Amino acid sequence: MPFSRYAIYAVPDPDSALFTAASRWLGWNCVTNVETRNPVTDELKNPAGVDISSVTDAPRKYGFHGTIKPPMRLAAGCDIAAFASTARQIAAELPNIVIPQMKLARIGSFLALVPAAPCASLEAAAARFVTELDPCRAPLNEAELARRRQSNLSARQDALLAAWGYPYVLDEFRFHMTLSGSLDTATLAACEDMLTDWILPVLPQPFTLERMALVGEGPDGRFRLIDWLTFRGHP
Repeated sequence: MPFSRYAIYAVPDPDSALFTAASRWLGWNCVTNVETRNPVTDELKNPAGVDISSVTDAPRKYGFHGTIKPPMRLAAGCDIAAFASTARQIAAELPNIVIPQMKLARIGSFLALVPAAPCASLEAAAARFVTELDPCRAPLNEAELARRRQSNLSARQDALLAAWGYPYVLDEFRFHMTLSGSLDTATLAACEDMLTDWILPVLPQPFTLERMALVGEGPDGRFRLIDWLTFRGHP
């Protein structure tokens, strides 16, 4: 399958209860590449009658993940083999990442799982993937830059956008695993209650990552696993 963009994701064990539950909530499994059935009322209380498919429409195509190296087009002269080789080399030099605690949080008007406190090993790993894979990244075109700059970026974020193709990297990086699109206040509260019942019981504490995922964006706009990037293991 041809891919238009590539990214590095943090993806939990695809056999885990967390990944299964989150993929069902979102409606797309980025590892098996299949649409998944949203929870129904006999599985999950939904007193507000929330349309789960609607509230997860925006993040669905990405699957359940945390972005490490944001989606990018390959630069001229760089093919997927070279990109993947560099990514594997980075991963092979990294220890497992242990996040002591994850929590469900509101980020503006959407919901996500986030670390309860900063995690230095996660931030260091993300910085390596962002910077060391960047020679393979095609520069953003003017339309892409203009679209990103509609988000009222700070001066620092704009500088990061210009340098690395994305405004929320390095010191602006905030790891999150998105579970909804932008929601109104009432729907946000209703989904927060539902996710407290659906996701938190299967959220492992601590939350450990033993590998990253190399993913690609297919012709349908959905992201799919290409390969796992395994860490060296324990420090």
